Amino acid sequence: MMKVLILLTTLSMVLAVAGVSAWAQMGPEGSPAGGQMGHGQMSPDQRLQMLTKQLNLTSDQQEKIKPILENESQQMQTLRQDSSLSREDRMSKMQQIRQSTHAQIRSNLTSDQQQKFDEMMSHMGHGGMHGAPPSGQNPPQSQ
Repeated sequence: MMKVLILLTTLSMVLAVAGVSAWAQMGPEGSPAGGQMGHGQMSPDQRLQMLTKQLNLTSDQQEKIKPILENESQQMQTLRQDSSLSREDRMSKMQQIRQSTHAQIRSNLTSDQQQKFDEMMSHMGHGGMHGAPPSGQNPPQSQ
């Protein structure tokens, strides 16, 4: 059981790093027009649909969360187009935006939904939670 847990955690971390790395390398030319997102990215509407399905969001929650996702998407697009920032600064600002977005989303969830949301984010590697396990858990140690 412990080996399976370690394997799943390691796989999650590898996928998270690969996804963030690919996303960070996308520039304005990698962001197709028409609201379509680049490789590995979902539009705000697609993200809302996924969250609705995974967390069983109410229509009221959806109405509150949609503008949060749209705002994040706009901020990320603007940030990707800002050629004055170093890659490191851009990554740091992206992480701050994701953390802020997830905090805002989380504040609109029930405690059960928050727990599931935290698990989803830790498995997906979103929200700038890289290296931080969901509360109450410790990352596996190398053997």
